[in-house]
Amino acid sequence: MTELFSALGLVLAIEGALYAAFPSVMRRALASIGTQPDLVLRSTGLLALVMGVVVVWLVRG
Repeated sequence: MTELFSALGLVLAIEGALYAAFPSVMRRALASIGTQPDLVLRSTGLLALVMGVVVVWLVRG
């Protein structure tokens, strides 16, 4: 459970840093997400999911 909360905290810290460093870029990115078709969002989400699992698998061995 500690690792889960650590991972969530890290995600929040990275996302917060992006919003703090590049607010206009993040605003444009969020606006463009709203115009994307469901298939593109689903494919991107699945790709991110697979990449995340691979990274965790490589790090954790």
